[in-house]
Amino acid sequence: MAIFPLPTIEIIDSPITALPCDAQIEVMLEWAQERASKSVCVANTHMLVEAHSNPEFMRVLRGADLVTPDGMPLVWMMQLLGVRHQNRVAGMDIFLALCTEASRRNLSVFFVGSQTEILNRIRGHLERDFPNLEVAGMEPLPFRPLTLQEDDRLIQKIHASGAPIVFVSLGCPKQEIWMSRHKGRLKGVMIGLGGVFPVYAGIQKRAPQWVREYGLEWLYRLLQEPRRLWKRYQSTIPPFIYLAVCQLIKHERLLVVRSRLMQ
Repeated sequence: MAIFPLPTIEIIDSPITALPCDAQIEVMLEWAQERASKSVCVANTHMLVEAHSNPEFMRVLRGADLVTPDGMPLVWMMQLLGVRHQNRVAGMDIFLALCTEASRRNLSVFFVGSQTEILNRIRGHLERDFPNLEVAGMEPLPFRPLTLQEDDRLIQKIHASGAPIVFVSLGCPKQEIWMSRHKGRLKGVMIGLGGVFPVYAGIQKRAPQWVREYGLEWLYRLLQEPRRLWKRYQSTIPPFIYLAVCQLIKHERLLVVRSRLMQ
C-alpha cells in the first residue's frame, strides 16, 4: 500500500519523490486502479534546470503528483542529501513495469503524442512483448498546438477508451504542461515519457546498463543525435552542476550548524 502524502526532497528547488523505484511504480498502479486523475513527471537535469529558470514551469512541476528521479545525477544528489537508498526511476523502466502489471491487472493503456510511424512500431513490439496488454488507443499529435475543438475530441476519445494509464510523448516541457492542463479532466494517470517512445520503437538505442549506472547516458544520446542535443546539454549540464554544488555546500553548512547547536 502506498503512503500518502508521498515523501519528497528538493533538488535545485524542484520536488523529487523520495521512494524506491518499485514503490513509485506501485503508487502509479494504485492510482490507475482507482481511475484517479494524476500526473507523473519523469525528471532529469534538463527538466530541473528548465524549471529553475522558468517560474511557470516550476509551478507545473510542483503541481505534479509524482516526480521521479530519472537521471543518475538526481539520484546521486538525493543520496548526498540524505535519501541513502534511493535508486533510479527511469522512464523506460516505468514503461516496461507498467505494461507488465497493466496486462496482469486488466488495465488498458492509451498513447498520446509522437508520430504515426513510431506508434505503429510500438504497437507491434507490444504485441510481441505483452500479448495480454490492452492498447485502448494511440493518438499522434501535430507539432502545432491543438485547437480547443481538437483538444476536446482527444479528451473524449481517451475517456471513451476507458484507459486508466495514459503515456504522453510531447517532449519537455510540452508534455508536462499538457498533463498539468488536463489534470482533473482525464480520469487516469498521465505519465510523460517523451524519450521512451522512439527507443522502445527501435528507432533509437538505449544506452547499455553500465553506461546508465555511471551516469553517462547523456553522452551516449549525444553521440546518437549530436546536432539536436549539443545545445541542450551545453545550456543545462553546466548550470545544473553549479546549482547542485551550491545546494550541497549550503546543506553541509546547515549540518555543521545543527551539530554545533546540539553540542
